[in-house]
Parts: sequence; C-alpha cells; structure tokens
Amino acid sequence: MSALMALARGETPIVTREPPKAGLRAWAALVVLMLPVLMVSMDNTVLSFALPALSAALAPGGTELLWVVDIYAVMLAGLLVAMGSLGDRIGRRRLLLVGAVGFGAVSVLAAYSPTVEVLILSRALLGIFGATLMPSTLSLLRNIFLDRAQRRLAIAVWAAGFSGGAALGPIVGGYLLEHFSWGSVFLINVPVVLALLPLARVLVPESRNPTPGPVDPISIALSMTAMLPIVYAMKAVAEHGLTNSVLGATAIGIASAVAFVRRQRELTHPLLDLELFADRAFSGALLSNLLSIMALAGFLFFSAQLLQLVIGLSPMNAAMVLVPGLLATIAAGLVAVRLVRYVPVRVLVSGSFVVSAAGYAIAAFVGDSPTTASVMVAFAVLGTGIGLAETLTNDVIIATAPAHKAGAASAISETAYEIGAVLGTAVLGGILTATYRAGVIVPFEVTQPAAVGSVETLGGATESARSLTGGAQQVLLDSAHAAFDVGVQRTSAVAILIALGAAAVAYVTLGDDRPNKS
Repeated sequence: MSALMALARGETPIVTREPPKAGLRAWAALVVLMLPVLMVSMDNTVLSFALPALSAALAPGGTELLWVVDIYAVMLAGLLVAMGSLGDRIGRRRLLLVGAVGFGAVSVLAAYSPTVEVLILSRALLGIFGATLMPSTLSLLRNIFLDRAQRRLAIAVWAAGFSGGAALGPIVGGYLLEHFSWGSVFLINVPVVLALLPLARVLVPESRNPTPGPVDPISIALSMTAMLPIVYAMKAVAEHGLTNSVLGATAIGIASAVAFVRRQRELTHPLLDLELFADRAFSGALLSNLLSIMALAGFLFFSAQLLQLVIGLSPMNAAMVLVPGLLATIAAGLVAVRLVRYVPVRVLVSGSFVVSAAGYAIAAFVGDSPTTASVMVAFAVLGTGIGLAETLTNDVIIATAPAHKAGAASAISETAYEIGAVLGTAVLGGILTATYRAGVIVPFEVTQPAAVGSVETLGGATESARSLTGGAQQVLLDSAHAAFDVGVQRTSAVAILIALGAAAVAYVTLGDDRPNKS
C-alpha cells in the first residue's frame, strides 16, 4: 500500500524485501558442514583417553605428552586467520575440500606413528590442515542462511557441534581404545573425510570475497612466532621453572605479538582486522569464548587419566562417565537460543561461568577424593555452563561484527577456541604436571635414570610399577595417585578462580542486549 501511495505522489517507492527463507537443501548443507566441525573439535580432545596407552607405547616425557596434546591446537590457532583470508581469495568450499584431503591423509600417518616425535609432527600437520577447514564453515553459513532467525538457529547448531564435538572426542576415543590400538583415534577421520568430499561438492555452494586483499606472509609468520614461543614457555615453566629459555621464549613471543599488531594497523588490508576489537561486546564475547574452552580442555586433560589410572575404569567405561556431560553441553547450547529472549546475554554468560566453577568444585573437593559419580556429575555441570557460553558468545561475535567482516569475525572466534584449548592443557595441565612431579615418590628400587624419568607422568608411573614387586610397586602407585589427586585439587582451584573472574568480565562487557530476540 505504501508503494502505491508513493507512486500516486510521483515518488519512487522504496521496496524492502524479506531475505529468502532457507529450504531443505540449505539445512542439508548445514549437516554437511557439521562434519568438519565435529572432526576438528573432536581431534582436540580425542587423545584424552588414549594418553595412558600412548604413554605405554611411545614412552613420552611429561613435556612431550603436553606437546602431543597441544601442538594441534597451536598450529590451528596460529593459522586460522591466515587460512580464512586464503579462503576468501580462492573460495571457501574449495579450501574446505583441499583441507579435508590433507586432514585424512595425515590422520593415517598419525595413527601409525612409530615414535613420539613423528606423532608430534603428525599432530602439527593435522593442525595446519584443520586450519583450512574451520574458517570456511561459519562463513559459509552466513551465505547459506540469509534469514536472520534461521541463521541464529544454524549458528546455535554450529556452536553446539563445536563444543559437543570436543566432549564427544573422549567418548569415541574410549570406545575405540576398548577394541583397538591407540592409533585408531586418528583413523576415525578417514571415513568422515570420504563422506565429506562428495557431499560438500553437491550440497554446499561456493562463496568468496569479490574484492579480497592480498595475503601477507609476514603477518602469518609473526602470528606463529608470537604463539609458539609463548606456549612453549607455559609448558617449560611447569617442568623447569623460570629458566633462561623460558624468559627468552616469552620475550620472542611478546616482541612478535607487538610487531604483529603494529603491522596490522599499517596495512590497508590487514590479516587481522583490529577494528573489530574496538567493540566491547565483541572483545568480551571473544574472551569468554576462550575461557570456556580453556575450562573444558583442562578438565578433560585430568579426568581421562583420573578415571582410568586412579579409579581403574576401562577406556570405554571411563568414556561413558562423560556421556551425561556431552548431552548437557548440546542441550544447553540449544536451550540458550530461547533463554536469551528473556534473560540478558551478560547474565546468562556470566552465570554459565559460575556453573562451570561449580563443576570443578564438585570434581575436586566433594568427598575425600574424586569418584566415578563425582566426575560424572561434575562434567555434566561443567558441560551445561560451556554449552551456554559457547552458543551465546559465538552469536554475539557474529552479531556485533559488520556483515562484510563476517569471515574475519568467524576466524577470530575459532582462533579464540583453539587458544583456549591450548591454554587449558598448557596452564591447567602444566599446574597438574608440576604438582604431580613434586609429589611423586620414586622407590629405592627404581635406580636407573631412564626408569626414574618414566614416572614423571601418571601413565609412566603405572607402567613402571608393573616391573616392580611387593612393597615397592604399592609405594609407587600410592605415591603417584596421591600426587595426582593433589594436582587435581590445585588445578581445579585455579580453574575456579579463572571461571569466576571470567564471569565478572562477561557481566561488565556484554551489556543487556538480547541478540537472539526476534
């Protein structure tokens, strides 16, 4: 009617059209895009239950074990923004397919690694190819789902898959370890890749930035030289204290980070758009996203070893303990879409961190020592908090970024996820490792240097105890279990403080907006 009246007055009517609704094909594309999301997020945590078997087979040191877990996430985090820029240039679906082929091939190499060094290299390569997969998913969703309400639901499903995949990793790993060798946790990627390749070509539309800026190799190099030395320093300080190498690595990392930021400000087409961080809600959501995954990674690092090596469960039974937490993570992420219509984002996100802190408290401080029941309840509580935080923070990140910067925003969001995974094992895992080493008592019968070194992880101590007899075996096991229990308590105490601090940050930065309100 208003258009007809404008014509009658001789004016040009302004016609606003509703974005088209996504059909069945678009929702099928979402299902396909969940395959790389699940695969990459599961690979962050699938090794959790393989650590005891891996320790027995390859005999890694404590620092090597942390690198096996973390190098994947380090490479992912360091290259996500660069690969997002590359996808803008050559096509996001094309980059997705190239990354999938590489990811599947390197998974086979990782599965049959003869030494811990080869496994670390394989995990690094998996991180590189994983970085080609992830930036494409959220950017493609922006192009597939044009209707705002549908896009919100798609992002909620994406976020639930991301956090749910991280929780699913140990469960799938536990099942495989019950029936196969530790390398099987990598081989599960192969059938996923074989399904992804043809389905993505048929169902996922290609998209790219029509006017992309050039890829800057110097920025990529600076991002890596900022991240790798700092993560190394976090790990090394847990084992050796504040040494010259730790201080040197920290200095290199900080200098590279400063140079990276300065370069981004000078470039016409920066690799990382720093203007996005000027929005307080964007930065607050990003930090909250990182800290929620840090809590998840830290919990999985110790719970898998605790359930198997201290409580004595089989890999499959240990994995089943985490099933309620997986379901709680997914359910909380989907429920968040409705809750945010009535409750401010800052209240929900800050509340989610309080819930996560409660999960850690249950795991470490309920009863004389952790039990199967306390770990199950703790992970369900923790999963509820993480599910809420992940869905809402990703929604805020995408909602606050301008439409033409959606690709950059999604790459930054995924980078925060991976940095959180690194910090979870580097910081919380480092505290656990340092506490354990300080508390474990090596029996007099263990005299060889190699044997003494083998007890620096709980898995190594358990394996070494099998070669001892009588009282020496029991002394080593009792000492290792007690030291690990103290480590869990100290790690959980730090995690609780971090979670409560994150709750305060989220409450201050996220405001009262309800971005999902229709």
